[in-house]
Amino acid sequence: MIQTAKRLNTVEEYYFSKKLREVRQLIAEGKPVINMGIGSPDLSPHESVIEAIQQALFDDKAHEYQSYQGLPELRNGMADFYRNQFGVNLDSTSEVLPLMGSKEGIMHISLAFLNEGDEVLIPNPGYPTYASVTELVQVKAVYYDLSDDTNWQPNFEALEKSDLSKVKLMWISYPHMPTGRNGSIELFEKLVAFGKNHNILIVNDNPYSFVLNEKPISILQVDGAKEIALELNSFSKTYNMAGWRVGMVLGNPTFIDAVLKVKSNMDSGMFYGIQKGAIAALKLGNDWFDTQNEIYGKRRNLIVKLAEKLNCTFDRNSVGLFVWAKLPDGAKSSDEFIDDILSEKHIFITPGTVFGSNGEGYIRFSLCVSEEKIEEAISRF
Repeated sequence: MIQTAKRLNTVEEYYFSKKLREVRQLIAEGKPVINMGIGSPDLSPHESVIEAIQQALFDDKAHEYQSYQGLPELRNGMADFYRNQFGVNLDSTSEVLPLMGSKEGIMHISLAFLNEGDEVLIPNPGYPTYASVTELVQVKAVYYDLSDDTNWQPNFEALEKSDLSKVKLMWISYPHMPTGRNGSIELFEKLVAFGKNHNILIVNDNPYSFVLNEKPISILQVDGAKEIALELNSFSKTYNMAGWRVGMVLGNPTFIDAVLKVKSNMDSGMFYGIQKGAIAALKLGNDWFDTQNEIYGKRRNLIVKLAEKLNCTFDRNSVGLFVWAKLPDGAKSSDEFIDDILSEKHIFITPGTVFGSNGEGYIRFSLCVSEEKIEEAISRF
């Protein structure tokens, strides 16, 4: 009997992979399930992006292996995007690396920098992939608490009192997923200083900056950040290109070269047509974000009404693609709460515990649902 690798004993199948099977089964049984759980944009990319990939199919180079570093035009577009949106200057030849989605970047960064015996600081609550990838590369996950009491930001006093001698890397994500709490330059300055003081690589996962956020920021705006930090970004939410799998990692040439060494052994380059579509997306102006945010703003207002129906409380100043809501006092556990709603009302909402133990007592609504469906969900209560 062939045994699987021991590393698989440390992780489970991704929550949404399992839960969506249950949702699909209910739909197959004729249940009118409304999925408010997953952050998969239901809106389409701009028509110029779709036209770009269509036209690219007829280019001579379209069906060949592509450069591991992506087309120069794509890297230039990414560098221009950071300069125009964040005021960050990047060398497109050495400080920008396109990825097949930022999720692969989490694995590549982990493989590039972590050795046996190292430890990784992971936010609780936070994106589950940070923990699963850490376990898969067989290093120790060390969770740091985030809570409403600390504005969902790290408690630096508590961190400084902990043993950081083996910590090599720290995952952060601002705007924060799942809570939607925004970051600040002051927070990033503290994180950069913390990383330098303890020789810890700080990686900011930044896919939600342009969703319902009036002041997008990047950790790379902080003086000296390139010495100790990397930033991941994605086209999934910004340009409604989740299924296209386009992202990027940005930082100093030494860090980027290390990630490239891993990446170049894992794939054979991003499909040419997708790169051309991404290039077109990067040429869109701020009116694109305004249009998207007008839609998401209307949806958020309706989600707020639904949350109020459930007697939940929430932060009206949160940003990003979700509404993070606190369950009323005396409510069941987050998992039981959403399971009852799925069973009785056929609405799927994500329990906060998916994102860590500090998510207990919270639920998360996605804005990737049409106004009609949200109104239908409200009517079911």
